[in-house]
Amino acid sequence: MNGTHGRILVVDLNAKRFLIEPIPEDVQQDWLGGKGLASRLLYDMNPPGVDPLSPENRIIFACGPFAGTPMWGGSRYGVFTKSPLTGAYAESYSGGKTPEALDAAGFDAVVLWGRAPKTTVLAVHPQGCSFHEAVDLQGMETLETEEAVLERFAFRREEFSRSGAVVIGPAGEAMLPFAVIANDRRHCAGRTGVGAVLGSKNVKGMVFAGDRKRPLHDAAAVRAFAKNFMREHSNSPGVKAYRARGTTQMVALMNTVGAFPARYWSQGTCDHWEAISGDRYHEEHDVRPSACLKCFMACGRKATIRSGRHRGLSIEGPEYETIYAFGGLCMIRDMAEIAWLNDLCDRLGLDTITAGNLCGLAMEAASRGRLDLDITYGDADGAASLIRDMAAGRGVGRIFARGITAAARELDLDDLAVHVKGLEPAGYEPRVLKGMGLSYAVSPRGACHLRTTFYKAELAGMIDPDTVHGKAAMVVDFEDRLVLFDCLVLCRFFRDMYQWEPLCEAISLVTGLPADVDAMRDRVRRVCDLVRRFNLREGLNAGHDKLPRRLTSEALPSGHRLDEDEMQTLLLEYYSARGWDADGVPPDQNG
Repeated sequence: MNGTHGRILVVDLNAKRFLIEPIPEDVQQDWLGGKGLASRLLYDMNPPGVDPLSPENRIIFACGPFAGTPMWGGSRYGVFTKSPLTGAYAESYSGGKTPEALDAAGFDAVVLWGRAPKTTVLAVHPQGCSFHEAVDLQGMETLETEEAVLERFAFRREEFSRSGAVVIGPAGEAMLPFAVIANDRRHCAGRTGVGAVLGSKNVKGMVFAGDRKRPLHDAAAVRAFAKNFMREHSNSPGVKAYRARGTTQMVALMNTVGAFPARYWSQGTCDHWEAISGDRYHEEHDVRPSACLKCFMACGRKATIRSGRHRGLSIEGPEYETIYAFGGLCMIRDMAEIAWLNDLCDRLGLDTITAGNLCGLAMEAASRGRLDLDITYGDADGAASLIRDMAAGRGVGRIFARGITAAARELDLDDLAVHVKGLEPAGYEPRVLKGMGLSYAVSPRGACHLRTTFYKAELAGMIDPDTVHGKAAMVVDFEDRLVLFDCLVLCRFFRDMYQWEPLCEAISLVTGLPADVDAMRDRVRRVCDLVRRFNLREGLNAGHDKLPRRLTSEALPSGHRLDEDEMQTLLLEYYSARGWDADGVPPDQNG
């Protein structure tokens, strides 16, 4: 099959050895790449029930068939492992420029297992990889680590036109279960604790370089498709909106519809939302758009804070999810403070969604007199102090550093904590957007907005947000197409442009596979079933596909609610639409 390198790199960190293995043609065709290939490898290579932080847990870096091609939105990589945060399937994605360097090394997947004897940086290239001790990098924050790794270990060969690095910060070294993997300074594979898994293997960073290119089935047609795609979409209203305001535009929209989680999941809006909106951010500070490679959307924000105590701070962000977590859940009223907390998390190497949720839980518990901690709603300094204590393992921070399920259990806050499978939801209130409630419940990695992005359908009027019956089939259709995105690996923000037919056409031009929508759906279902079987094997079951009791027993002040009967209806209809039984078990358990 075209569109693949046809090989994987398997790295044994214990022995400092590597093996280059071919990918059989049928595996390439059945699983495509990215999430499909990595999920197959993870299922086959990981011992059932493995401790996520043990040497035997594999961590897999993968690009997809669109990487390094002219196809728009394809400069992304995925990381796949068993999550130390949830104990379940982990997937996390990042963009920037580094994905093309990873792809240029010439592997569809890089699989790490074992544990390096000392802090190590791996240098991956078309002939395999080399191992470099880097004990002096211990404790370095992400930004300086990336700079040091590229300076010391990047390849200088003229033919290697692409080079890049992925790194972890102090949080990853300390194996905090919500540590990230960072690249291109501010891009992160952010959720599920993939940085902790890399830290457990004593890998501080990896550099990638090479000159390999994926063979294309019809290179001329691929170029023509990409040219026409840009002409058709680059100035569409949606693209212009993202270019102008990025994801910060979502603050106003979500507050307007009452679906902006605030005051740690007790409200659907906050009275200071205009102060933390995209418009205000762009008015008060120096903010300009930023793009990954092969992107005409430029949804990123490169910003410099213009005034106040953080004047001069430069950052890429904050994204909407960080604004919701700190500005909504924690009720912080100043975008400069949110940007400062974003910067702190970036440097330590922490997921801002989980960090913000943990700070919000601490604020709620303290406000109820159930946590002896000097932290209040709106307290940016208190949030920063708790984040630093989590990273350092100090005081109550040591407890929160173990993740929301462990912290809630130890502090007797299970009745307050909001999560699914140990992962906190993103900034879309499920009592208003009920399809998002289902999406959170069934996502294999925990409460995730990106597996379906179904808020799009509900906000755009494609289906009534309050509808329950019949909604699951549409959720499955959204999810299926986005699983195909993750096999490619393709940016979510191109979801409106790559509908089923043009998406399958693009795949056909790159790979040579028939542009058959039904055949692609079959591949996707195979991936979904395999990931489900992985989670079942790790001890999850239908009982884990549920929202926390707070969200199904408490109504919002607006009156919006999502009760357990409605959730059960959505869940059973979802299982049926997937072809799973009433216990959420896919057919063919031999997978």
